[in-house]
Amino acid sequence: MYPADFPLSNVKSTHMAHPLDPHFEKLSQQLEALVNRLEAALPPAPPTTDWSAVAYRWRVQNGHRYLQAVKHVHKVSLTDLQNIDLQKQRLVENTRQFVNGKLANNVLLTGSRGCGKSSLVKAAWNEFRDTGLRLIEVDKAHLTDLPDIVALIADRPENYLVFCDDLSFEEGDYGYQALKTALDGSIAAPSANVLIYATSNRRHLVPEYFSENEQTKHVGDEIHFAEAIEEKIALSERFGLWLSFYGFSQEEYLTAVQHWLAQFGQTAWNESVEREALNWALGRGARSGRIAWQFARDWAGSH
Repeated sequence: MYPADFPLSNVKSTHMAHPLDPHFEKLSQQLEALVNRLEAALPPAPPTTDWSAVAYRWRVQNGHRYLQAVKHVHKVSLTDLQNIDLQKQRLVENTRQFVNGKLANNVLLTGSRGCGKSSLVKAAWNEFRDTGLRLIEVDKAHLTDLPDIVALIADRPENYLVFCDDLSFEEGDYGYQALKTALDGSIAAPSANVLIYATSNRRHLVPEYFSENEQTKHVGDEIHFAEAIEEKIALSERFGLWLSFYGFSQEEYLTAVQHWLAQFGQTAWNESVEREALNWALGRGARSGRIAWQFARDWAGSH
């Protein structure tokens, strides 16, 4: 220890500054600034999955893939769907088997546009959502992620419907093979808590050409389909249940119009309303539940 009367200021430090110290300090500052810039440029981490949600969208953003909870779900009731009683019955039965832990099939809903394919899937899910059934909507562009989605939810206690809406493929689409694999073409067994419900305007999901039929052979009394046709049928056949939808007759269309008008508080029905409803369908070149709903909204809004 220094004596109390000896000033410490008189003690000279033996440390001498190295001539490269300023350069090291400057380099350290530059590296720190570079790290900060790199951190700012990196995409944010994907949000944590909210497993308490009842419905999700599979999102691909900033290089991350994740389940995004849907805050405001589309509440469709089975009673709102007109003229498709058989399809409702089959899909509800299949979904009930699934939520009860029994065997059930993946489902392909095909046919005329606007006749209730997508709405029926949502309505069936709404019917059983309180039993723990969850819905995941996957865009066609992200079908290649189906194996990852199934792996993500395979160990969850809930049951999941993976919903692929308005599905169709063009030549060379990679999602085609991914969907085949997710259905039953993988070495991994299908997950017991996942079903795939898909809608399409095409029965076989892919375009079919007349030239492909020319390769079909007729041998004796047997028909041997061309390999191209066999390949295209193979995808739709992986769905265990097919449900077909058809355009409405005039009577069925008017029934749907009356239902939706009543839902919107318009109970009056007369020849004038009927004529306007028919003209509305004529202007769109089709009769369907969607067109009936659109007319009812227009009529209720203007009256």
